[in-house]
Amino acid sequence: NINEDCHPQEKTKVEELGYGTSAAVLFACFIALCCMVAFLLYITARRKNIGNSLTSEMETRIIENDMYALSKIGKDSVYSYFVTDKVCGWFIALVTLGIQVGILVFFISASEANLQNDSTDIQFTWHCPRDTDVCYNRTDLTNLGWFFFCVLMIAFLSKDMIN
Repeated sequence: NINEDCHPQEKTKVEELGYGTSAAVLFACFIALCCMVAFLLYITARRKNIGNSLTSEMETRIIENDMYALSKIGKDSVYSYFVTDKVCGWFIALVTLGIQVGILVFFISASEANLQNDSTDIQFTWHCPRDTDVCYNRTDLTNLGWFFFCVLMIAFLSKDMIN
């Protein structure tokens, strides 16, 4: 309405801090938690193996654990490179992860539910100003949006076309 009280105007905690900062804090907390768990597992393994060399039974168990991890991740997944010992594989998996996070950030920022902002993707394409009876079509399609659309379609459909 004219008083603009149809939609709540107060900002959430995430909006006050900013999506980028909130995502960075959440990601940093996740990385810190993973490092703590890895460190505790390392300390526990070292404590169990003090004075012991790696036996053939332990080597077999390590290989079994790697095979179990690959079966859960999927042998055709790019994330299976995280289980290998090759730095190049880790780099490929990290680049893929970075690209996916970038696309996720793009979609999250595009879905910002600010109805007062005309560039928000959650909106009607028809814009009807309050002071006139005339409405006009206003789509906000960008070249970057079309680029991500094409990349995703090619990535998912190319495997079907190749087979």
